Amino acid sequence: MRIIRQLFDFYINSSIHVALAVLSLVLMTNHMFHNQLDEVMARFAFFGTVLGYNFVKYESLFRNKKPVRKHLKVIFIFSLLCLAATVFCFFKLEFRTQIVAVVFFAFTLLYAIPFFPNKANIRNWSGVKIYIVAFCWAGITILLPLINSNTAIATDVFLKFAQRFLLVIILILIFEIIDLKKDAPSLETIPQKIGVRKTKLLGLFLLIPFYFVEFLKSDFNANQLWINLVLIMITGLFTIFAYPDRSKYYTSFWVESIPIAWLALVWLFA
Repeated sequence: MRIIRQLFDFYINSSIHVALAVLSLVLMTNHMFHNQLDEVMARFAFFGTVLGYNFVKYESLFRNKKPVRKHLKVIFIFSLLCLAATVFCFFKLEFRTQIVAVVFFAFTLLYAIPFFPNKANIRNWSGVKIYIVAFCWAGITILLPLINSNTAIATDVFLKFAQRFLLVIILILIFEIIDLKKDAPSLETIPQKIGVRKTKLLGLFLLIPFYFVEFLKSDFNANQLWINLVLIMITGLFTIFAYPDRSKYYTSFWVESIPIAWLALVWLFA
């Protein structure tokens, strides 16, 4: 059991699970716009997410020369392998996709590294973090695969971008509720500003426009409405039962599994 627990913790802490969530959303985009599987884009999204998340989570340990535990050294080596895979896939992308990818990479650097005079990074800007993360998730999982496949950027793309942006905002609100006791007051997260109850109500309210955006698409799919209804029910339940004393696995595994479950529903019923 101990070995299984260690492997599971590595799976979570090395950002493999969140990378599968991002990959699921990329594959969702291919499905929704009737594009063939772009293996290079899929690999770039997966390995790039592992690299980006591990960089954000652990770069301060190495930058501040803090003692590094053995399991973090393993994650570091794994991240280097993902770096190599990300670079390899990057040079196989279309040039215009590379340009957009560099923009999102710049946001990742600004999010983690204190470039500014007060030694603050975007992550410490009160009230901004949630929108930057949602913008990057929506951009990477909607814009990058569509740009790389030469899909015309029309109204449906912007609608899907908005829908994806809303979903990520809702999921982050759950994270912020769980992390309420750990977050510094200076972060001014939404639960810190308005409380847990109102944050839950906000998350549940945002599920409404998330769902009804589907009706505005030109390529209307009735099956997708039923799938999205199941999705908002699942997400709504995770929002309702989110509390600051929940286990870290509530968000780092279960909540981050929501995009994976969404893709599974699409593959089974759409």
